Amino acid sequence: MDPNDGGTDSRVFWQLRRAFYAVDAEKERRLRGTGVSGPHYAVLMHVHLNAGISSAELARRLQVSPQNIAGLVSRLEDMGWLERRTHPRHRHVRELYLTEAGERARRESDTVILGIEEEIVEALGDHGPGVREALAALRKAFGDTGP
Repeated sequence: MDPNDGGTDSRVFWQLRRAFYAVDAEKERRLRGTGVSGPHYAVLMHVHLNAGISSAELARRLQVSPQNIAGLVSRLEDMGWLERRTHPRHRHVRELYLTEAGERARRESDTVILGIEEEIVEALGDHGPGVREALAALRKAFGDTGP
C-alpha cells in the first residue's frame, strides 16, 4: 500500500501535526482570558517545576533560542510574574523564580490547560486511557528524554 494514496489524512505524521495545531490554537484562544499566552504558560510551568532554573537551561528545554527566552523572561519580569536571583556560587548565573503573582497566573492558566487535557482524553473515547502511555512511548522512540 502506497502511503501517498490517501493524501495527508492517511499519514500519521500529518495527523499528529494537524492535531497539535488544532489543540494549540484552542489553547491560545482559551488562555487569552487569563492574560497568559502559550509561550508565557510554558515558561511559568517550567519555572514552577524547576525553581532556580537558568535562562540557558530553560531555552534548551523549550527548544527555543536564548534570545527568545531573554525576551520572554524580561516581559514576565516586567509583569511581576518572574524574578531573577543571582546564583549563590556562580555570580554570572541568574536563577529564575515565580513571584506570588506569577504563581497565581500559572495556577489560573494551568486550570485552563487541564480542562483542555480532559477534553482531549474525552474526544479520544476508548483510546483515551492509553494516550499518555502511547505519547510517552513515541517520545522515547525518538530520543526525547526531557520532562
